[in-house]
Amino acid sequence: MRAFYALWKKELQGYFLSPIAYVVLMFFLLLMGVSLWFLVDMLSGGMIAGGVMQTLFGESIFFWVAMLIAIPVITMRLLAEEVKLGTMEGLLTAPVADHTVVLAKYAGALSFFVCMWLPTAAYGFIIRYFDPDATVDIGPMFTAYLGTLLIGACYVALGLLASSLTRNQVVAAVMCFALVGISFFAGFIPYVAANPSVRHLSAYFSPVIHMMDFSRGVIDTRPLILYLTTTLALLFAAIQVVESGKWK
Repeated sequence: MRAFYALWKKELQGYFLSPIAYVVLMFFLLLMGVSLWFLVDMLSGGMIAGGVMQTLFGESIFFWVAMLIAIPVITMRLLAEEVKLGTMEGLLTAPVADHTVVLAKYAGALSFFVCMWLPTAAYGFIIRYFDPDATVDIGPMFTAYLGTLLIGACYVALGLLASSLTRNQVVAAVMCFALVGISFFAGFIPYVAANPSVRHLSAYFSPVIHMMDFSRGVIDTRPLILYLTTTLALLFAAIQVVESGKWK
């Protein structure tokens, strides 16, 4: 446990000591800030119904653009950089289990992902400050962040697996972007499929529908189990890749 904590702390510090982390934070907060302004403007003009936070998480394209771009950048260096710098072999031959290294790196990336989203929690207070009559439901807001954490944890694990399969950070980022993009666009299958059975089945795996439900305050155990098991499976796969020596 001590080794895991030391590696996790080192990984998290590495993000904040890297200029790219601040570029990602700046891009992410700028994008989400523009999204908030845009949605508030539309709400005040009567162009949308419902709460701003609900629309921001459940129906805004900005949410998915931020996920599509930020997560590949966060995860691309996790294992690929270690291989490129030649430090992977030394790290794995240290008295630390392979799975501890992989899980600590995952925990560091997920912690940075959480830090990236933390400032957006102030949006509800900002809305209430400028419009005291605005309704900000704490329950749906909490479930929206829960959904964001679950989907983000799954995508970070996907990015970690992509980084374990190559020694090139750019290739890892492109691979992660493609896989996350496929997951996102596949989420629209329930809306476009002609076959009712396909629509019904694909709805269980649609992250778009899941986030819409989470943003409305709906907690379904099926998405919870889906993202938790998928995350565990991706982490297991990444550990197996590292242990098999494919990083050499």
